Amino acid sequence: MAEKIARFEDLLVWQKAHQMVLRVYRITGSFPAEERFGLSSQMRRAAVSVPANLAEGFKKRGVRDKLNFYNIAQGSLEELRYYLILSKDLGYMPDNRDMAEAAEEIAKMLHGLIASVAGAKGPSS
Repeated sequence: MAEKIARFEDLLVWQKAHQMVLRVYRITGSFPAEERFGLSSQMRRAAVSVPANLAEGFKKRGVRDKLNFYNIAQGSLEELRYYLILSKDLGYMPDNRDMAEAAEEIAKMLHGLIASVAGAKGPSS
């Protein structure tokens, strides 16, 4: 039997999402100054929302509450994926493939986490 995870920091999906946040902060730091309160800020907020909602959802007791926060994390991740496309198209990120691949990996892991939580306790919990 698998060992129960006691802290959100132990979730691999959270760890990868946190690493993505750090990368987003580094990358957006080199964006043009006029983007400080525009695209840079939006990208950072979307990126931070992913591990933050994973952390908050982790502590929720009810399955519906957990799934709600995990779903918000999914939405924020999709928002970030769009900002990665926009940043590349604007020429702020010449190559966004590694970030796009990391986002895809996180999306798959998040999907698996949601399926696991939903399947483990049933939808009415």
